[in-house]
Amino acid sequence: MADHARSDDPAVQAQLDRFAQLSPGRDILGLERISALMTALGNPHRALPPVFHVAGTNGKGSTCTFLRFMLEAAGLRVHVYTSPHLVRFNERVRVAGRLIEDAALAPLLAEVLDAAEGAGIAPSFFEATTAAAFLAFARTPADACVIEVGLGGRLDATNVIEAPLVCGIAQLGVDHQAFLGDDAVVIAGEKAGIAKAGAPLVTLAYPRAQTQRVAAVAAAAGATVRVKGKDWQAEAYPLGLSGGFQAENAALAVAMLRHQSRLAVSDDAIRAGLAAAHWPARLQRLKAGPLVREGAEVWLDGCHNPAAAELVAQHFAKGGPIDLVCGILANKDAVGILRPFKGLVERFTAVPIVGHEHHAPADLALLADALEMNADVATDVGAALARHAERPVLIMGSLYLAGEVLRLNDQLPD
Repeated sequence: MADHARSDDPAVQAQLDRFAQLSPGRDILGLERISALMTALGNPHRALPPVFHVAGTNGKGSTCTFLRFMLEAAGLRVHVYTSPHLVRFNERVRVAGRLIEDAALAPLLAEVLDAAEGAGIAPSFFEATTAAAFLAFARTPADACVIEVGLGGRLDATNVIEAPLVCGIAQLGVDHQAFLGDDAVVIAGEKAGIAKAGAPLVTLAYPRAQTQRVAAVAAAAGATVRVKGKDWQAEAYPLGLSGGFQAENAALAVAMLRHQSRLAVSDDAIRAGLAAAHWPARLQRLKAGPLVREGAEVWLDGCHNPAAAELVAQHFAKGGPIDLVCGILANKDAVGILRPFKGLVERFTAVPIVGHEHHAPADLALLADALEMNADVATDVGAALARHAERPVLIMGSLYLAGEVLRLNDQLPD
């Protein structure tokens, strides 16, 4: 199943099963298929409320979350499209403030896939789900849309949006090398590919070569770049999301709001929204449940590349030693993800990620031992947590693993 999407609703699952017959074997970047699909569906992307479009290697999901909460604190109705989902496919599509219901989702997916078949288009999983989200958003009144780029930017399916209100780029780093390569400057240009004429492109501060590349791409598109530290300054606010690094994501979200004039969001709404924001599997403290015993300090983060791992490790470096439970997909840089935690981890337990190609736990344990983490392996997260009782525990390494943890602990994202 594309992107391992599953649903407990038979009608939704029936449509998800169709992807195996209709879609390419993997996502292939490009705007040709999504553009054709939009035409076949009546161009719903041209009927969206004002769009906040967010790209970045890390932090774009958190930036979207801060935007949503601030806009909603201002009394506005907000559509949100993010990826991937953690437990239920519905998490990707939030319609006017609520996760899409199965009863609405199944016919939308059917409509998209019927249109694709009728037009002879073979969309990727992400392209088809993007089309379904845009259909839902175009047909339901709202005041704003917050859209997260899936992969890259320039050739991402969400970049079919022609006239966003404002665009933003969060932290830049290296990830998805199979699609984007490992040249940080080239990646910066790909992210900047969401720039559109007439829409401000708001960015964080990057190294000089990346900044220049972003500026060149934006200029070619006719967009004005607004750079942190040069064109805008960050302000300190109490945040609902844990981790000092979230201040950058919050600052970007606030700057995006302030570089548009169509939607009114007061300072009070900004403060209230930032303080109320929550986003699962981003330094999330797990509640007691079937997986986590009462009184245990267990944290969950889906960080799956070295740049994200650096930020999470910096957060825990402020306290005492932690234990680490970790599973990493086979196509990820395991050494780069683990290295930032050297000196922070008292005990390391490697686990598999069931249903996905992953680094063998025994291999991860060897890497962790080389970093002096006192490593072993466990058959699953439950068995791993049973071994950790004295120190705070961080579960990390993959959003797929994070989703399984939330499911097992009965903490479904809402």
